[in-house]
Amino acid sequence: MSRRRVRPDELELWQQVAAKAERLHPQRPGFDIQFPIKSAGSKRVKPAEKVASIAPFKIGQKALLDSGKPIQRFGSPVSHPKPALQMDHKAFTRLKRGKLRPEARIDLHGMTLQQAHPELIGFILKSHANGCRLVLVITGKGKPGQGEDIIPRRTGVLRHKVPQWLRLAPVSSAILEVTPAHVKHGGGGAFYVYLRRHR
Repeated sequence: MSRRRVRPDELELWQQVAAKAERLHPQRPGFDIQFPIKSAGSKRVKPAEKVASIAPFKIGQKALLDSGKPIQRFGSPVSHPKPALQMDHKAFTRLKRGKLRPEARIDLHGMTLQQAHPELIGFILKSHANGCRLVLVITGKGKPGQGEDIIPRRTGVLRHKVPQWLRLAPVSSAILEVTPAHVKHGGGGAFYVYLRRHR
């Protein structure tokens, strides 16, 4: 596939636009762009000569600005510090290993978001008022997608929403720690909620 050559009227129009344009960086040296023009008499026109040279690039080398400093990438991943553990470390280790037994449990299987949210809030507040320290919230892992939709749907909506709800008022002040349950208590489809002492 051959490139189309610039016609004289197009070149004239470009030169008019370029004459009115202001340079972004006036202090930097500029260069003239030369367009090859196809003349009526000649069949082949030589391409324009190179006007700017590019330094060779080696694999692993960082791209540099004119000043010699490396280019900063926007949107680079920022490491967020893990929130500090609120409960006793020894108790948390036993909790993660499934050694602690939940004192109460709620199963949100089959509920919609509108049904599950008030049920969960009521359960946490009631358990805290009754003096429970460890409760189990069962969400299920969610059904795998059918693959019929163009836009992929997130599976396990309750599994993703429950930790968010537990970080909000009115229950957040009653909770010390939320962590995925041990396999014998439901694994990825359930959460341990460790409550503060009721005063």
